[in-house]
Amino acid sequence: MKALQVHPRDDVAVAVQGLSDGETVTVGDREITLRADVPRGHKFALRNIEEQEKIIKYGYPIGKAVAAIAAGDHVHVHNTKTGLSGVEEYSYKPKNQSLKNKLTRSFQGYRRPNGKAGVRNEVWIIPLSGCANHTSKSLADNVGELPENVDGVFAFPHPYGCSQLGDDHEWTRIILAALADHPNAGAVLMISLGCENNQMDTFIELLKARGVYDEERMRFMITQDVDNEIETGETLLKECIDQAASFHREEIPASELIVGLKCGGSDGFSGLTANPLLGAFSDDLISQGGTTILTEVPEMFGAETILMDRAMDTSVFNKTVELINNFKEYFLRHNQVVYENPSPGNKKGGITTLEDKSLGCTQKGGDAPVVDVIAYGNQVKAKGLNLLQGPGNDIVSITTLAAAGAQLILFTTGRGNPLGAPVPSIKVASNNELAQRKKHWIDFSAGDLVEEEGCTMDILEERFMNSILEHASGKKTRNEENNNREIAIFKDGVIL
Repeated sequence: MKALQVHPRDDVAVAVQGLSDGETVTVGDREITLRADVPRGHKFALRNIEEQEKIIKYGYPIGKAVAAIAAGDHVHVHNTKTGLSGVEEYSYKPKNQSLKNKLTRSFQGYRRPNGKAGVRNEVWIIPLSGCANHTSKSLADNVGELPENVDGVFAFPHPYGCSQLGDDHEWTRIILAALADHPNAGAVLMISLGCENNQMDTFIELLKARGVYDEERMRFMITQDVDNEIETGETLLKECIDQAASFHREEIPASELIVGLKCGGSDGFSGLTANPLLGAFSDDLISQGGTTILTEVPEMFGAETILMDRAMDTSVFNKTVELINNFKEYFLRHNQVVYENPSPGNKKGGITTLEDKSLGCTQKGGDAPVVDVIAYGNQVKAKGLNLLQGPGNDIVSITTLAAAGAQLILFTTGRGNPLGAPVPSIKVASNNELAQRKKHWIDFSAGDLVEEEGCTMDILEERFMNSILEHASGKKTRNEENNNREIAIFKDGVIL
């Protein structure tokens, strides 16, 4: 296969391999002679397209032609522009469809006293401000030998928690509080300097207000109040390790998995292979009673009506409209255009406009109804497909997914990205070349969908589901092997 037309209505096809000017390519029942070189992952026209006419891919508009485009022309940023603008009004046109029932699965996880399930049994050290970062890292890096059933001790430094005001200060607090409650952590040590805005006593009150304060699994230290913070920290950390060591893996139904859906470093194949694979996985997991979370709100722009029409009821539809328009207003408030995307790397990989990127991106959500919309820093309450307030930025969005309760994150990439969240971050390549070249980054390749003869979505999704359950049961991901674990917190205001 040299090229692929994604949807029968499409005006363009995607080059599965690099194609040359003058080459004749068969797409369906058509033969197209190329009028320019078309790099792998890029698009070429299947018909003549007039100036200002909409260009269709995935069955939806991805922008408008800025000049006349002839059949066989390379279709990209030089002759296509976005059709997006600002805030819009939307109407609810329900299009929910039932999911195919799948085989009920299970994994080997950790059951917590509050009933939640974890896929790892770690000890987390959470600094309440950047001033406690070094102490937190020193304790984590010098922990010594651990019990066999404790999967590691990890600190999550960040630059915030002090000199912040308003929403920024509150967002820092609620993200850290959500991480402190995460079921992948058998115990948590929280450390503050003592004079920062994010005071320990008020943070503990926040934990209590959220109903997650737990004297057995939580320890607290204010470094200004102790003579030697390393010695005191080591004593508290030993208590945390002993607490985590009391947990052991047991069989847990896959219905208790909460999986974050993410893409980064996307290319022209992301919307053809890796993202649809995540969509098939999401539908499979949800059919078993599980939960998935889709975020990256700016990368819904241009495809948002697909999600809105899948809202399970009018209330969820209205919350989805608010989610989209509030994020557009955030852009406009800062005098930025809402379509300042895709990135240079995305464009090099064949993605032309934000609509092109969004229509590929939102395929990670499959076909399931949207059951809820979650505010930034809040946690999942409803089983099924959830939308989560968060930006497209990779490190901020993976942190947001973990804070929302995701025990695992599925992260598709066409160009490669080694980034890891506090939770296992399974990297799914959109093409086999990347998977071979970056074996130390990639956990699974979706490239077989276009590169392996006879490989169907059902076949590949079955392999993928088995792989995910292995990771949920303890198999390390590449980000864990490389110790790539980071957090970042959304910031919108001033720093004192």
